Amino acid sequence: MPPRRPSRAVLALGAVTLLAAATAACGDAGGLRGAGATPTAISPARLWPDLPPASSPAFDFDEAETDVVKGVAVPGDDLRRVDPAAIVREEIAGNPGDYEGGKAPYRETAARMGDCGTGGDRARCPVLKPYYRDLTGDGRDDLTLGFRLLPGTLTAVRVYTVDKHRLVQVMHYEDAVSAVELAGRSVIVRSPSDIAGYEYRLQWTWDEEQKAMLLTHDEMLRSDGRRHPPHAPRSTRSPQPSRSPSPDSSETDSADPSTGSDESDSVASSTDSSETDSADPSTGSAGTDSAASSAALR
Repeated sequence: MPPRRPSRAVLALGAVTLLAAATAACGDAGGLRGAGATPTAISPARLWPDLPPASSPAFDFDEAETDVVKGVAVPGDDLRRVDPAAIVREEIAGNPGDYEGGKAPYRETAARMGDCGTGGDRARCPVLKPYYRDLTGDGRDDLTLGFRLLPGTLTAVRVYTVDKHRLVQVMHYEDAVSAVELAGRSVIVRSPSDIAGYEYRLQWTWDEEQKAMLLTHDEMLRSDGRRHPPHAPRSTRSPQPSRSPSPDSSETDSADPSTGSDESDSVASSTDSSETDSADPSTGSAGTDSAASSAALR
């Protein structure tokens, strides 16, 4: 007689036995435990769908701008053999309006460059310690360079790589800097905010197509590391455009939340947190090594 398939009753009995065993195992020490209630997810709601989308940016931020440094050679394509102070001197020479003259905003930076050489007072040298890491993924160390813009409180942050035996600047930024970090193939700059307890966090990440460091994150975060607790949504309705009351409508019609009241017009927006975000130096950046370490430029 040909073998028969097991009956549904036998299969059901086996399933009950397995479920009972799993349930008993969950009761043991080290078993699964509940993590509490999960906040309700709210999908983004698009506003003004009839508004024509912009086709070009309103301002030019030079986001993918690169610059070949012609006056500085790179022996053997090794950036560690390049004097960081020579790079800064080349930038000063190319921007005399910023560094030369009694009214130049960064005149003291130029005046102190003499202390960066042999016999100078290193404590007065505006060029900070250079850091070397492969940020472009070509297997060679790139240079992250910082220098103070004096007599003010700004710090210039630059990233250089080597392309076709030339020194190329692939990222530049100036700000009142709290900390600078390297994470994977990203540079993270933290700056103070005028709101107590908050700071700005900007992240540039290497883009292989543009051959530049692009600004991939720009956000304001709590500087003490705390996060706001999740709030239960007051309404799950999608925001609706408010409608003008008709002559026949009553006061209760205009107060209905489904017609665009203050409650339904509130739109919850989700933001990246530093703990889950790729910007966390301890976890690496988006599209970069997850185990990247961070180094602060002091």
